[in-house]
Amino acid sequence: MNPSNTEQARKSLQDLFGFSAWLKGQEEVVSRLLAGRSVLAVFPTGAGKSLCFQLPSQMLDGLTLVISPLIALMKDQLDFLVSKNVSAARLDSSLDREATLAVYDQLNQGRLKLLYVSPERLNNERFLHSLARRRISLLAIDEAHCISEWGHNFRPDYLKIARLAKQLRVERVLTLTATATPKVADDICRQFEIAAEDVVHTGFYRPNLRLAVTPCSAAARGELLLSRLAKRAPGSAVVYVTLQRTAEEVAARLADRGYPARAYHAGMETEERTAVQEEFMASDRLIVVATIAFGMGVDKSNIRYVYHYNLPKSLESYSQEIGRAGRDGKESICELFACPDDVVVLENFSYGDTPTLESIRGLLDDLFQRGATLDVSVSESSRLYDMRPLVVKTLLTYLELDGVLQSTGPFYSGLKFQPQKSSQEILAGFDARRADFLGQVFRQAKKGVTWFSLDVETAAAAIGESRERIMAAIGYLEERGDLIVEASGLREGYRVLAPPGNRAALAADLMARFGTREAHDIQRIRRVLQFAETPDCLTQHLLDYFGENRPDCGHCSRCARVAAQPLPPPSYAPPAESSRPDIDRLRAEGHRALQTPRQLTRFLCGIASPATSRDKLRQHPLFGQFESVPFQEVLDFVSR
Repeated sequence: MNPSNTEQARKSLQDLFGFSAWLKGQEEVVSRLLAGRSVLAVFPTGAGKSLCFQLPSQMLDGLTLVISPLIALMKDQLDFLVSKNVSAARLDSSLDREATLAVYDQLNQGRLKLLYVSPERLNNERFLHSLARRRISLLAIDEAHCISEWGHNFRPDYLKIARLAKQLRVERVLTLTATATPKVADDICRQFEIAAEDVVHTGFYRPNLRLAVTPCSAAARGELLLSRLAKRAPGSAVVYVTLQRTAEEVAARLADRGYPARAYHAGMETEERTAVQEEFMASDRLIVVATIAFGMGVDKSNIRYVYHYNLPKSLESYSQEIGRAGRDGKESICELFACPDDVVVLENFSYGDTPTLESIRGLLDDLFQRGATLDVSVSESSRLYDMRPLVVKTLLTYLELDGVLQSTGPFYSGLKFQPQKSSQEILAGFDARRADFLGQVFRQAKKGVTWFSLDVETAAAAIGESRERIMAAIGYLEERGDLIVEASGLREGYRVLAPPGNRAALAADLMARFGTREAHDIQRIRRVLQFAETPDCLTQHLLDYFGENRPDCGHCSRCARVAAQPLPPPSYAPPAESSRPDIDRLRAEGHRALQTPRQLTRFLCGIASPATSRDKLRQHPLFGQFESVPFQEVLDFVSR
């Protein structure tokens, strides 16, 4: 950073943001960005990542675009920025039409310096057309580990961001994460062409966190949690569980014993979740019993306890979740109740995401009989080929990575719109040529009771214009407030670059890749068990996983000479031969959704799929009969 930039950045830090000094790593990131370089910032949870793009946004010409999956985080950060008179806004699904139009107006007028969007917004053609007209000086990507296929939370939508950055001629990129292993960090750098010297890694060590592991059986951990709460000073606490019903049960049990406890999970109504979160933020005693849906974007400094009632699904998840404790620097306790019975549920989540070979073959046959260009509805393909939508997206991503397909971008096959003015008033605002074009588009729309519907492809063919021009025009009218627009039929467009000569071989290769991914996920769960059983320093074991070498911490339960204990044996019973007649009768019923051994195993393990949901099989008496039995054992049983 040149001297003038250094002085200006420090002045902004103090005068605009109200901070007297940089936190570790912040100045290094900001200086590289102001020098025009792209950066990977690996900071622990709560270590000040957001300032690394908020401050440069005020010093750079053009727009800073922030991509984050955490709406709660966007809201909190936006409130902070507005209080500092920073020109910032967000676009997400929670905004009403008036608020959305106001953001577009600021964007079009060039008054916005900082805009937060969710990754799903990148599927909005009208938004992308608007962005293409802007100078984007900085693109910041939160939760950047989602970009990597080997990250613990791979999201195929994130893979499009690197390509989009090039299309939008983004001047510099900042990728941010709290949970990058060395392999994931390398993957992020490769995709965004970040030089090794521009990786700023501050380390994961938090000296105020006291890690502890206590082996226990499933039956004993309820009383174990109560005993911990009784012995320790009151304080804000989060109890992490795996299943929604467990959150409800544990919260009710704590409340019955007189503790201020609330459940939190994705199955609750939005208003109820918001109320729990607001109560938690305002309290110094509330205990929230939550699935992993809680905590992302919650910026509370004085969480004194984090209990893992169930095993986390990976050390990455564990690191994120304990990272929410003790952000004020004071001592906080993070205790893991290690019960091997939890492994079955965690592994079943992974096994449920692996498609069958038959499903892969069916989707490939569908794709490659359409010609040189094609488009795909992820939701339709999910239902047709019994793959979860994320799995369909991942399969398409693999085909892109292998050079078989090239994305031509998302689009909507249909639009609905409500004019807010008469067509004469709308057209009067344009010159004759543009008004004639818009008039032709309007004439292609079919009038309903309150909405006009427009098939964009049909309209483009009828008037001899490109669908891109039609979409850009509709988007412009929406931004002006002339139309209320709703899109439907989201589809992904592709160009076939290398048609597979042998689809069967390609299907087998994709099946092997999903198998590798499944094994990778299972290995992550096993690493949690290894952590729970290690006789050595817990903190060092965790840091070593992320490539950081430190001496023993001196304050975890192992360093405090609480010796490692063996985990109790799992309590499940393997499938009994007495169940064989029931399974034979189930097969004889001839359900389309249960044709392969893997589909049947999913069903018996209580893992819903698009096909079982479609055929309403979750109400079948045998659904989930073996939900506490390892998937592989059930698969072996039904395959014999």
